Amino acid sequence: MSRSLRLAPLASLALAALCAAHGAHAQSNAVAPTPAQVSPEVDRTYTQLMASPAIQKLLDAVKADHERAVEDLKMLTEIEAPPFKEQKRAEAFLARMKALGLADAKIDAEGNVVGLRKGTGNGPKLLISAHLDTVFPAGTDVKVKERDGRLHAPGIADDTRGLTVLLSWLKVLNDNKVQTAGDLLIVGNVGEEELGNLRGIKAIFRDHLDIDGMVGLEPSPDGHVLVLGTASHRYEVTFKGPGGHSFGAFGQVPSAIHGMGRAIAKIADVRTPSFPKTTFTVGTVGGGTSVNTIAPDARMAIDIRSDDMASLLETEKKILAAIDEAVVEENKRWNVTTLSASHKLIGDRPGGRTPTDSVIVEAATRSNTAFGQKTLLRGGSTDANVPISLGIPAIIIGGGGKSSGSHALSESIDVTDAWKGAQNSLVTVLGLVGVQGVTPALLPKRPARIK
Repeated sequence: MSRSLRLAPLASLALAALCAAHGAHAQSNAVAPTPAQVSPEVDRTYTQLMASPAIQKLLDAVKADHERAVEDLKMLTEIEAPPFKEQKRAEAFLARMKALGLADAKIDAEGNVVGLRKGTGNGPKLLISAHLDTVFPAGTDVKVKERDGRLHAPGIADDTRGLTVLLSWLKVLNDNKVQTAGDLLIVGNVGEEELGNLRGIKAIFRDHLDIDGMVGLEPSPDGHVLVLGTASHRYEVTFKGPGGHSFGAFGQVPSAIHGMGRAIAKIADVRTPSFPKTTFTVGTVGGGTSVNTIAPDARMAIDIRSDDMASLLETEKKILAAIDEAVVEENKRWNVTTLSASHKLIGDRPGGRTPTDSVIVEAATRSNTAFGQKTLLRGGSTDANVPISLGIPAIIIGGGGKSSGSHALSESIDVTDAWKGAQNSLVTVLGLVGVQGVTPALLPKRPARIK
């Protein structure tokens, strides 16, 4: 990278951050003001990092590796990875990790690809991750097509780009023999999308009790830093009745579908706060056997989300009560007691916030300033929900490239100058784990958790 991109002094950072904070308030997805300043230690660390010839050489190597990384992106994108069927992509990602120097990398019992790049032994352990799975079912055409200066394919940005950035980092760190103080736990995880329920990252934090922080890569505009994990609960609700002929049994049996309809109407009337943002939807419905049958069964799936766990639980309570009331009303309508409803939790994503004055957020903010980016602090439902809920500092940042159409068959990415984002996020990571002979680690070591 050009030497002109070296970090600005602290006074410039404060001005840039204040401007970013003002801009953040003008955008609906900002969840907190951008820090107006960072600690002197953070500022000093990133000044030293960017002044180091070894780091400048490393960042030049990220740029030089761009074309090869794009080939990795195409190769991995064209390997299907539906939820719960990530094995083939995991094997390909593992092969690339081993080829780039992590001989001991492996696929764990949950299906995650896990490799440890050890540091000098006197620093923290930082998880750097991207998820293997996409939302698209088996049989989706995932062939990468190039047109209009973009690469088009389902899943190419979310989150295959993140996987290839991890591989690029591994290559340039090893090629340039950069020794970090802290350990880098490099993970391509399963189960981030749909009903994967964060199973991959939950397993990582269950099995690795000494992780001190997490930096995850997801499609994200330059400068955006996710600090809030939106919590969610998902329910499958099943209605059961005796069923019967639409004419002959009319008035004698309740309809499971009518009961569900009453429940949906009541759920639609539930009020939620606009702040903290709390939402719900009945996402899918089904049931019945024929047009001339009083339905013996019906089912629906409900998604409930909130930026605050207490608000989520209050909304959940109202929704489950609405279901019970609907069953009572449908039974009462026909003077019976034969309709019932049961619910099952099928999705549980914990939530929380990484404090904006934490080292990991200040590090990302300071690195953004180095690359001329204004920081916007945002929220969402990602793998970071798990560590955040455990009190472990975690953020999600971008790896470069301009993406669009996430979760749609029209998904695409413009990788022109995407190496700049890969440089920025790598600098964030290096400041946190420290670089031997350049800077100490900023991320504090935590006492190992107990199972």
